[in-house]
Amino acid sequence: MKILVSAGEASGDLYASALVQTLRSHLPDAEFFGCTGPRMRAAGIRTVVDAAQLNVVGLVEVVHHIPRIYGEFRKLVRAAETERPDIAILTDSPDFHLRLAKKLRKLKIPIVYLIAPQVWAWRKRRIRYLRSLDHLLCIFPFEEQYFRERGTKATYIGHPLTRLVKPTMGRTEWRKKHRIPAGRPLVTVLPGSRPGEIARHLPLLAPTVDRINAKQPASFVLATPSGLKNRLPLTFFTEPIGRSPIQHIEGETWDAIAHADLALAASGTVTIEAALLGTPLVAFYKVSPLSWWMGRFLVDVPFYSMVNLVAGRRVVPEFIQDAFTPETLASAAIKLLEDSEARLLIEEGLKDVAQRLASAIDPMERGARIVLDILEKERLNAIS
Repeated sequence: MKILVSAGEASGDLYASALVQTLRSHLPDAEFFGCTGPRMRAAGIRTVVDAAQLNVVGLVEVVHHIPRIYGEFRKLVRAAETERPDIAILTDSPDFHLRLAKKLRKLKIPIVYLIAPQVWAWRKRRIRYLRSLDHLLCIFPFEEQYFRERGTKATYIGHPLTRLVKPTMGRTEWRKKHRIPAGRPLVTVLPGSRPGEIARHLPLLAPTVDRINAKQPASFVLATPSGLKNRLPLTFFTEPIGRSPIQHIEGETWDAIAHADLALAASGTVTIEAALLGTPLVAFYKVSPLSWWMGRFLVDVPFYSMVNLVAGRRVVPEFIQDAFTPETLASAAIKLLEDSEARLLIEEGLKDVAQRLASAIDPMERGARIVLDILEKERLNAIS
């Protein structure tokens, strides 16, 4: 049996690798191949396309990368045509994967889509492309009903991170490992997982750290995913980031969040990780001015941070685009470091978010069962 698996960014890489590991317990002889990140490769998925080649965010930013992305797209389609997988599991990255799904459908390959595209938030016309999927696996509780009412076979499996997110060591041990002083608060800075995000955010985060440190002396950690050193200029690691000391730690994001007193987090999956780890946070995000101008006509949500969207209310401060300045971010951070009641209020809100995302059954086991059911139906149809 062959199974095509594709993910285009860090969170998708994590979820897809976890689903494959669960599927292996049911299908030990299956062969997995596709578009992979480091976690998927560690899970034994053969690489046809490196997911790092697809990591671009922004309506305008992506334009310059279209030729390369299309080349990788064609490479993956050719692999599907040659190897004829029994099923395809596509994870997140809808601009890439909905186009891939169209090609796979013509090849009569069943398709399971993990991590529902956020069409409920923006570009709602994409819903029509989802109706041809064999199954859509949702990770937020409000999504199943939304998609089913619009003609897509969807199931809420629970959020995978509720079973995955945890630190690897205790607070004292981890701080000792990185020589972080115990007598002052720790602020973890999370600029994003893509080079483009980091390049946009760091020029604003550096003076933010300086402002915080001037008012409330603290230790600062810049946490980034594994493998980023190979994708950023050498000067990123040799030049100082602002005037205040900040330690760069790669590949230990969950520890860096769990053992921090406060996180400054790029809006995205990492805000959910912080919620599950119970660490108060301030969310931010910025794209190019043109992408923002174009995107504002397509977006229809009361909040941008997933933490606030899941809660249905403003649990954490969020500063998006023009609202994201060193002054606004530092002011919110200083308040949370100095005001214990404000911190407690956010911590209670994060507990509520974690409870909303919890599920009785392991989400990956639930997702695997859906994949197995489709494979069994395909086998029976082939026999008949």
